[in-house]
Amino acid sequence: MLDEDVGDGDITSLSVIPKKATLEAVLVAREGVVVAGLPVALAVFRRLVPDVQFDVQARDGDIVRANGTIVTVSGQARGLLTAERSALNVLQHLSGIATMTHRYAVAIENTSAKLLDTRKTIPGLRRYAKYAAMMGGAHNHRMGLYDAILIKDNHIAIAGGIAQAIKAARTTKQFIEIECDTLDQVEAALREGVDRILLDNMTPEMMREAVRRAGDTELEASGNVTLETIREIAQTGVTYNSVGRITMSSPAVDIGMDFKGLPTNETIGSIRAVRR
Repeated sequence: MLDEDVGDGDITSLSVIPKKATLEAVLVAREGVVVAGLPVALAVFRRLVPDVQFDVQARDGDIVRANGTIVTVSGQARGLLTAERSALNVLQHLSGIATMTHRYAVAIENTSAKLLDTRKTIPGLRRYAKYAAMMGGAHNHRMGLYDAILIKDNHIAIAGGIAQAIKAARTTKQFIEIECDTLDQVEAALREGVDRILLDNMTPEMMREAVRRAGDTELEASGNVTLETIREIAQTGVTYNSVGRITMSSPAVDIGMDFKGLPTNETIGSIRAVRR
């Protein structure tokens, strides 16, 4: 993050801010948020200002109301200003995921269903995104293609059918999940035996019937799961609701860095700086 933003140096801060100037600033939630990514944001500040001081008032997973302070930072002004955008970028993005995830989690409260994230993430940020989803109340689905088998429609078609695909997958001794579009496919999967069945774009009526037939086999509802539909889906009795948009489409939340006044005889623009 710092490499792409700072490059050879922050020429604005280096030219405008005195070397020994210090400042105290607060990271403020300008809307209600669920915090996620704060340790990363603080690490960004610390990378440029090793002796930076933090007064942490909210931690990852905490709900902060609009205008609430997340953390106060103080230290060398140049470094803090240089780190500001990178620190805020990651904090706003991950808190956006956590905040959206929290809304989905609240929507299925008092049902037996659990919320899952997916592999739909911005490339390179998957671990951060899935961590943020956990902070918002979701459970992590597989991290990648390497830690669980999920047989989808294209796999089934090329393998020659559901039975053939499951038989081949079973030789790996891995967790096996298979995607089904119809109740007939659900029946075929149940006959072969799998750990979980993904119900793809099924109606609530079809899901309820799948639940009736599945017994102890886990069921995951996927496709067209929105804030408006997720509770009805959860009430069908499925084990999980997976939502790709929480990690792919959550908007960044509004978190800003505001400067606090410090005792000083010198003002640099709108920043009150202290000489040491």
